[in-house]
Amino acid sequence: MNTNSPRFGVNYTPSKDWMFQWMAIEPDAVRADFEAIAGLGVDHVRVFPLWPVLQPNRTLVRRRALDDIALVTDLAGEFGLDVAVDVIQGHMSGFDFVPAWLVNWHAGNMFTDQPAIDAQAALVAAVYDAVRDRPNFMGLTLGNELNQFQRPNPAAMPAKPAEVTHWLRSLLDAPRDRDPLHVIVHSENDHLWYRDEHPFQPVHASRLGDMTTAHSWIFNGTAATYGALSPQSVRHAEWLMELSKAFATDLRRPVWLQEVGAPSMNLAEAEMPEFCERTIEAALTTEDLFAITWWCSHDVTRDLGDYKDLEYSLGLLDVDNQVKPLGRRFAEVVAAARRDAGRASVPVRDVAVVVDVDADDVPRSRAALGPGGAVFERWHALREDGVALAVVTSATAADPAALEARGIRELVRVDPR
Repeated sequence: MNTNSPRFGVNYTPSKDWMFQWMAIEPDAVRADFEAIAGLGVDHVRVFPLWPVLQPNRTLVRRRALDDIALVTDLAGEFGLDVAVDVIQGHMSGFDFVPAWLVNWHAGNMFTDQPAIDAQAALVAAVYDAVRDRPNFMGLTLGNELNQFQRPNPAAMPAKPAEVTHWLRSLLDAPRDRDPLHVIVHSENDHLWYRDEHPFQPVHASRLGDMTTAHSWIFNGTAATYGALSPQSVRHAEWLMELSKAFATDLRRPVWLQEVGAPSMNLAEAEMPEFCERTIEAALTTEDLFAITWWCSHDVTRDLGDYKDLEYSLGLLDVDNQVKPLGRRFAEVVAAARRDAGRASVPVRDVAVVVDVDADDVPRSRAALGPGGAVFERWHALREDGVALAVVTSATAADPAALEARGIRELVRVDPR
């Protein structure tokens, strides 16, 4: 059987001033955070400089802001932490951060206006150049869940699927002469998988960029429908990753569980450690798993107003860098996974649930793939019965050679209605 030896990390939310720390980096505060994070036994952090701080004007990328990204990368290196940089923030924790040159009197569309696309590509290239020579630089994510700038965002920037493809390719190809060891990826929330008519589509996630990223949140209806510690909730991340594989053309395409967390709106504090442990254990059964990056490192201080309540308690650490019970369990699970690396096996998934797709590989019903949907429920029911279950599209199901390449010996078809 194949084995998984993924990386483990955290999404870095600074303990002081949250992401507003990027307006004026305080090295000592960041250094203390990274020391505490390293104490959890992780090997990387994902960081989020704010877009208006980096690029306040369409033709200006601030040198000081780029230097701060390099500084933070160096500070992480002091504690043995590698750094993945998100470029366009974009959307963070319920807030949108969009520079003035795209809003109000200058209203534009980041996905469809070519001058805006060119500016974003220039920013991606500049951020890459700022840290490309750091030995602990992992790579870039274009931005955090930028598909949230589609409806129902009140300031949506509508785009068609072909325009999304053009935008993604323009930004993914922006770094010049890049080192192939640096990964360049993009990220979306689960609207891409579960919402019909969304212009970001599964093929975007599973075929563009160096690997697929998954953002798994049970506040999407999973916990409300089935229970926060239900099999459906603790396997939600596993499901998303297996679903993503159905649309990949590279059979060994890595998957990065880039965000998963324990939201207080669904879980009592005493339940969070169990949710963490069971979620990671389930995720480790997915083949070609690149990394698990927990959301997030630190709680948001209650001194900052207007966040949704769950944002104040998602951290593995509190704002004083003390490890919370959730953080202790996370560290224990990571240590156990590292001890088992090379010995623990991932199951052979030779039975697959079929997702019906059209000629463009778009699911005919994305609603069937989400909580309450027929495909979602059938996969989880069989998985709970002990079946090592994959997912394939109807196009793959109709191709014997493709099924053989995936190692699929049995298909499960579901009426999506």
